[in-house]
Amino acid sequence: MKKTDIIIATRNRGKLAEIRFFLADLPVNIYSLLDFPGMPEIEETGTTFKANALLKARTANAYTGFLSLADDSGLEVDFLKGAPGIYSARFAGCPTDDKRNNEKLLSLLKGVPLEQRTARFKCVVAVVTTNGKEYFLEGSCEGVIIEEGKGSGGFGYDPIFLIPGINRTMAELKFEEKNRLSHRAKAFRKARNLLLDLLKWNCEES
Repeated sequence: MKKTDIIIATRNRGKLAEIRFFLADLPVNIYSLLDFPGMPEIEETGTTFKANALLKARTANAYTGFLSLADDSGLEVDFLKGAPGIYSARFAGCPTDDKRNNEKLLSLLKGVPLEQRTARFKCVVAVVTTNGKEYFLEGSCEGVIIEEGKGSGGFGYDPIFLIPGINRTMAELKFEEKNRLSHRAKAFRKARNLLLDLLKWNCEES
């Protein structure tokens, strides 16, 4: 079977590695924005995860002509009324810096008891096909923000995001464990199933 070219609209190597894991057995050639250095930066001007994901997917699709996937994801902290939300990556300003983002979040939660530090990671995946059809898939993971980072894996807010059911942070999980439990895992498993259907339909049409 001829492989289909798809592009993941990200330059984040950690995120890309996670996504490749879910799509590894599909008949696709996976590219990312790293493969297109001439492509301009995509300004995330949307006010929701869905809007930003679609903006990135549409832009990547228009630039390359490939079927495109993009996600927008972030952390919502209840005590902070959903912040940092869509601003998670640049919470402490630009250029983005995981360490500074974590430090800012912990400073805003200083003195707040654990039971009030509930939070969730959310992810929305947008898929734009070569004929312009658009699809959305979502995933979330509930947790709490602890006072000090634990673990060396993952990226972003993973070291301070504790999953109560297993009493470990996202950064303490093995790669395979994270890819069962995370918000991105849940969303991209749905995206994988969608791609299977789309690729099957394309084969039947050709």
